Amino acid sequence: MPTTTSPIKTVGVIGTGVIGASWIALFLSRGLFVIVSDPAPGAKARLDAFLQKHWSAVEAQGLAGSAAPSSYEFVDDVADHLDKVDFVQENGPENVAIKRAIFAKLDARARADIVIASSSSGIPSSQFITDCTHMPSRVLIGHPFNPPHLIPLVEVVPHASTSPAAVERAMDFYRSLGKRPIHVRAETPGFVANRLQVAVCSEAYSLVQRGVVSPADLDAAMTTGLGLRWALTGPLMTNALGGGGGMDGFRHLLEHIGPGMAAWEADMREHQFGWSKEDLGAVSGEVGKWMEKLDADEVQKERDEVLLALLKLKKKAASLV
Repeated sequence: MPTTTSPIKTVGVIGTGVIGASWIALFLSRGLFVIVSDPAPGAKARLDAFLQKHWSAVEAQGLAGSAAPSSYEFVDDVADHLDKVDFVQENGPENVAIKRAIFAKLDARARADIVIASSSSGIPSSQFITDCTHMPSRVLIGHPFNPPHLIPLVEVVPHASTSPAAVERAMDFYRSLGKRPIHVRAETPGFVANRLQVAVCSEAYSLVQRGVVSPADLDAAMTTGLGLRWALTGPLMTNALGGGGGMDGFRHLLEHIGPGMAAWEADMREHQFGWSKEDLGAVSGEVGKWMEKLDADEVQKERDEVLLALLKLKKKAASLV
């Protein structure tokens, strides 16, 4: 893609589900204009309702001077308006065939300097650029963590032929939104954060299914222990600090407790969650009993309030990633 690019002022967004709507809220809060399309019946009304419900959360993070929840245009097809778009964020279904058709059209019509990013949560872009004949080198993954208008992480995942300029353009754009993009250097199914999440969740499901711990206590183990630490220092830095810090801390901890960890891992493999219908039904039943006692809307509301406060504190801590 060209080395000289224009400022990003207008974003094209395809899909207004949970992720797409959240992206739109963030884009609007940063003073960008958004051109949106979604073929689902009632999509615009649901988007309006989402923005109305969540605008206070993005407002609490600070709004650009020109920010407004109404600064978007809902169109039949973003591909017909690419002459006015400076960046594309696709949020279509996790379906290779559908994404192939969407990206072939976008690639054929978009200006050469436009990065075309997908919010795909696990499908590498190499699987859906096969019909892109114009400039697939500006296609990549820009996978957020839900909800994008609050959680800073974005995984930028190029395919083998994505240009370094496109990666840099995407990273710079996401940083300008206040995000924390990471560059995933090689395509791998599920990318990074979801693979970590699956590893933890698989063991969580196993522990609950086997009756080792209740769903509420399982979550408490994370929210009052591991999760608190990992929100500030990730697993690698936490290990280094646990080993005494400094350059030798990480190696010291692994040498000290590594054999024990290997034994725990072997036991985890022996009791690995099976993902069969029976396994899914068993753990769903246990979690469902707990969920019945809770107000999900209130949980989400309080989660977002505390999350905003935590993010503000983290911005003051220059040494934390």
